[in-house]
Amino acid sequence: MLSLYTYFSIPSFFKNNGPKTIDIPPVQIYNIETEKDRRARVVKHLLKLNHASHAILYHNLEYHNHLPHILGSAYLFGSNVICLEKIYDEEACQLEKWRDSPGEVSSHDWRDFLGDRRYQRAFVDFFEDELVNKDYDWRKMIDEYLFHAETPLINNVISGLAHPLIHLGYAFELNSKELAVEALSLAATCYNFLHKYIDDSAYSRPVSKMSKSPLEILERVHNDSRFDNVCDGPGSDKMETLFQQKESLILDYWNSWDITNPVQQFRDSQWAAAGLLSATVGCDDPSYDFFLVHALTGSHAVRIILPFIPAAYHLLLLRQWWLFTLAVYITQMRPVIAMNSITEYDIEGRDWTWVDLAAIQSKWSCDAHFVKALRALKEAAQTWGDEDTFYLKAAIKFADQFNHWFGFRS
Repeated sequence: MLSLYTYFSIPSFFKNNGPKTIDIPPVQIYNIETEKDRRARVVKHLLKLNHASHAILYHNLEYHNHLPHILGSAYLFGSNVICLEKIYDEEACQLEKWRDSPGEVSSHDWRDFLGDRRYQRAFVDFFEDELVNKDYDWRKMIDEYLFHAETPLINNVISGLAHPLIHLGYAFELNSKELAVEALSLAATCYNFLHKYIDDSAYSRPVSKMSKSPLEILERVHNDSRFDNVCDGPGSDKMETLFQQKESLILDYWNSWDITNPVQQFRDSQWAAAGLLSATVGCDDPSYDFFLVHALTGSHAVRIILPFIPAAYHLLLLRQWWLFTLAVYITQMRPVIAMNSITEYDIEGRDWTWVDLAAIQSKWSCDAHFVKALRALKEAAQTWGDEDTFYLKAAIKFADQFNHWFGFRS
């Protein structure tokens, strides 16, 4: 497996606090490069076409290209060729063609351009060249550029609303070298201030009030009036301002998650992520938060990636997701998380087959985040089991009620 991580160490106060590996089995990998099924061939060609034609960032470099996410999710849900091509056509019309970067990046200076979105094309070109140097073994390329540094790039995959993390998950699940190149390029171009909290172990410190439950901590954040009026309205663009004003308080909550049983607590985090999407909306309000859904799809990506990365990074990646989730929850005005709205939801005898059809045949089947959310909930159910039908209820409630996304900047 991946091995080049010799420069980085785990924060000291975690070292003697129980197991550090989240030992879960890998998901099924769909090798679209070699699959003979026509659907797989179509997805492969559409992903290559998107890779060649469309920028990974567009609309003043603010929006992310989600076409690989919805194509991958729809394919995994069983979408037919006609629907896959329709998804491509509808999503592609919103995207932008590639534009030249101000210059090239090289193996000697690529870190100098981290966070400069104008260099998106240059980073894609650079990582494509590196892929050739690695004999087209994209996992070797991921190994070197995500883990081999004093401040490894893996420590900032939550940048850009966690899209580098999400993109990387699809690269692994579909075994796609194009998606791997794009994921690294997103991690490089979206690089931001959040990396320091993972890079520098000084930010990981014991706090007086600990909890093993992420949901319990989120409830405390909801009730903490010290966050009142920090944000004048929702929107992820307020995240840096939030940290400037409330860094110490946020880090107290971040460090208060006492991870002593990593597998169980990762399971708890996925349960909480499902609640952040589906339990923050009442029966009379069909508006789902566009930014909170990224906590769920980001958690899904963590689940996909964990079995394929060095064990030394398992808890670091989970804590990175946790930092992102806390920040998004606060910027989105700390809504009530009413888990009973899921557990008491009447699914009227429906099952996952109904969810599959909702993902690929409903009027929202071309909405990338709608389809990705259903996919994340289904995979969580398959990972942990769903005897109490919690994830099924969360998925059906979401699909029943969804009418539009909200939560954008005011």
